[in-house]
Amino acid sequence: MTVLDDARGLQDDLVQLRRALHREPELGLTLPRTQERVLAALDGLPVEVSTGSSLSSVTAVLRGGAGDSAAAGRRSVLLRGDMDALPVAERVPVAFAATGDTMHACGHDLHTSMLVGAARLLSAHQDRLAGDVVFMFQPGEEGFDGARHMVEEGVLDATGRRVDSALALHVTSGMLPRGLFATRPGPVMSAADVLRVTVRGAGGHGSSPHRAKDPIPAACEMVTALQTFVTRRFDVFDPVIITIGAFHAGTQHNVIPDTAYFEATVRSFSRAAHEQVLAESVRVCQGVAAAHGLDVDAVADELYPVTVNDATAVLDVQSMVRDVHGEERFVVLPNPVAGSEDFSRVLDEVPGAMVFLGATATDRDPATAPFNHSPQAAFDDAVLADGVALYAEFALRRLAG
Repeated sequence: MTVLDDARGLQDDLVQLRRALHREPELGLTLPRTQERVLAALDGLPVEVSTGSSLSSVTAVLRGGAGDSAAAGRRSVLLRGDMDALPVAERVPVAFAATGDTMHACGHDLHTSMLVGAARLLSAHQDRLAGDVVFMFQPGEEGFDGARHMVEEGVLDATGRRVDSALALHVTSGMLPRGLFATRPGPVMSAADVLRVTVRGAGGHGSSPHRAKDPIPAACEMVTALQTFVTRRFDVFDPVIITIGAFHAGTQHNVIPDTAYFEATVRSFSRAAHEQVLAESVRVCQGVAAAHGLDVDAVADELYPVTVNDATAVLDVQSMVRDVHGEERFVVLPNPVAGSEDFSRVLDEVPGAMVFLGATATDRDPATAPFNHSPQAAFDDAVLADGVALYAEFALRRLAG
């Protein structure tokens, strides 16, 4: 029996778990029903389980039976699966669809189920493990920085020593054909920040703008200045993206308001560009405001840093996919993905990899299928065993040294 055969033997149970999770999605850092299901799914396994204090996380440690458990050089690996959903109303006609305004639109129900499968599979091969495995069931990936909370609560040291490497899988509802693994060395996902700007003027009558201090033209100029800024202050091969997602000002056509407000998502693909754009985007807005004789409150807040893969870990993953699934099942991404991930918090501390797995429904074209976060995003849970097998193979090989 191979690792893949063992993983396929778990497929039916994992499909049931995934669909149960899909029916009852939960948001943010507090996921009581999801946590309860994970704990039930781990019950009876030879793992040491702990839960978070500031979030509904689950950490399970499997102590390998091979080798000296007290050896100074004993290795450990971390496998991550995020568990939270999104405030999206589902529009996919499946029997297990979620009701209400919350949906697993990013496939985290698959991630959770695959990680449960990996825990079960590796527990059955505990005697083969020459080290320890940390299973990181994480809430709050969708904008709540759950990985940071878990790192602060000690997940990287859950075995009693710092883990040596880490792996996370992320399914896609489009872009990749079903069953195809994809990643790249170096930056694999962008940093994400948010720029919030309030321009302060003095209101007045729309017929007499010279008697007021109109914040709207200045705010509009800031929006266009920011678009020019990213093309002139950053290398085209190390790009920055600034997208204005909200703009609010005024109440009616003939009233000049006191303030105008906008906010933007800011994406960058290197640590240097990340630090630069945080500082200089604020200065752009301050300069425009000064030119108009207005005040401005401009704040750029870091959300998630750049997700950077370790090159050796990527080569190892490529070799594992080739050996377990076949040469044709792995592709190197030519460019990073502009989405962001708080698994970057883990990869900032230990070497490892974020790997994508295509879960596009068989009746959809990956090039046009609604992508993650869409209310029409659909994920084929036939890939669950594939993900379990990679998680398990990563742990077995990395611990073997």
